[in-house]
Amino acid sequence: MKIVTQEEMRALENRSVEAGVPTDALMENAGLAVAQWIARRLGGRLLTRRILVLVGPGNNGGDGLVAARHLSRWGANVTCYICISRPDPDPMGRLATEAGARFVLANDDPGFTELERMARSSHVILDAILGIGRARSLIPPVSDEIRVVRWAAEETRSLVVSLDVQTGLDADTGELDPNGLRGDVVLTLGAPKIGLYLRPIVDPSRNVVVLDIGVPPGLDGDVQTELITGNLASSFLPDRPISSNKGTYGRAMIVGGSKNYVGAAYLAAAAAGRAGAGIVTLAAPRSIAEIISARLAEATYLPLVESEPGAPDPEVAGKQILQSCERVTAMLIGPGLGQTPYIGPMLRRLIQGPLPQIPLVLDADGLNALARIDGWWNQMKRPGILTPHPGEMARLLDSTVSDVQKDRLETARAAAKKFGYVVILKGACTIIANPDGRARVSPWANAALARGGTGDVLAGAVAGFLAQGLATFDAATLAVYAHGLAGEFVRERVGATSASAGDVLAEMPRAIHQLESTKAPGSVPGQPGSW
Repeated sequence: MKIVTQEEMRALENRSVEAGVPTDALMENAGLAVAQWIARRLGGRLLTRRILVLVGPGNNGGDGLVAARHLSRWGANVTCYICISRPDPDPMGRLATEAGARFVLANDDPGFTELERMARSSHVILDAILGIGRARSLIPPVSDEIRVVRWAAEETRSLVVSLDVQTGLDADTGELDPNGLRGDVVLTLGAPKIGLYLRPIVDPSRNVVVLDIGVPPGLDGDVQTELITGNLASSFLPDRPISSNKGTYGRAMIVGGSKNYVGAAYLAAAAAGRAGAGIVTLAAPRSIAEIISARLAEATYLPLVESEPGAPDPEVAGKQILQSCERVTAMLIGPGLGQTPYIGPMLRRLIQGPLPQIPLVLDADGLNALARIDGWWNQMKRPGILTPHPGEMARLLDSTVSDVQKDRLETARAAAKKFGYVVILKGACTIIANPDGRARVSPWANAALARGGTGDVLAGAVAGFLAQGLATFDAATLAVYAHGLAGEFVRERVGATSASAGDVLAEMPRAIHQLESTKAPGSVPGQPGSW
């Protein structure tokens, strides 16, 4: 499913008109779809339901009026509050009036007392004020109207449904005007808008609903941003023939661990195994490997010579790893390595090593060490994936966290293009960017994943899928979706407050099994070495 900017959505609408679907038909389809969703949400019992539609001057308001007409015809008590004057004549308004909808003009409501009364007594408030067309900050009287509605809805717990995007939301950046209206549910029309995922106000996986408005299929071929769905993620799962063996699914090597971060290496190595890698080898300082091996019996181990307890010798350890890479099909560097002076020299030796075809995943302290190597992207001539959180991304780009977060999508795209690597920019609705300009966006925004160690689980899963021969972009996509789905299972089981990285690791098998159960038959399996 493609995710669009304002410009791309308008282009789709224009192409729809050229393909024979007039604008009025799109509006009719949109309003009907909104009305049907609201009717379903209310259980079909409309005769006793009060619905307030906040109507703006443009197409968003027109969509709201079409919805009001249908809901009124179906028996609901519908009031259309005209927040901003509409064109005269207004065919959509006339049809809604004929269907029985009541109209109140903001200009006839001094102090917005009628608006407050209706907002307090309504079961559903439909926000159809501005949509994606907002071009300026919200000011009185609209900002005052929204404030009245917001207070009333918070006190009475009325359901606020936003049409396309929340009024006040920038559909491209996700920035919400301080005077904007935070809807409980967003019914986005035709295609999801990217702003709903960059700074999510509501949980996109649960409370953003994409409604079909009749845009003909195939008109979005030039849109380069895609929402990751379960069907997309499951399509990347390698087949597992009954005649296979552990060598069929590749060998993942995890380079990580230090005296202060033993758990990170464990979580990453365990996750790589849960992702299906045939063999997982943990290359860790000898004393750390001894600790982890007592808990993770499934992995094999490459104990690294130490320069001091818990820290690898940069020269000897680098040689050890390179000498043990002959059959490795993916390598993850970073989880729990720490930021000691030893890491930089060892990483430099690895990225400049003689085995350029092994794809790399760089995470955590591997990224921090990478950021201190000038022009590293010109030295690392092999495929791979970077998995930064916003702070690590800022260090890689010599930028600031605020600049990274200001436009997460374009930041991820710019980094992927500059470095020539797939970039996973972690956070709510994680973004995956490919060097060719394509991007995929995760639907998951979950506070249960806001825990130390969950990134190590993700990095390990990326390495595990990559070891099985998936393309870098697809391995990253599958890992991000499965990891987010595991987080959803954790939230359902223990809530967001008490969740831990270990809980996410424990739910990874369930998440992957669910994807396996929805995988379309006949998919082509990955083959180690086919990056």
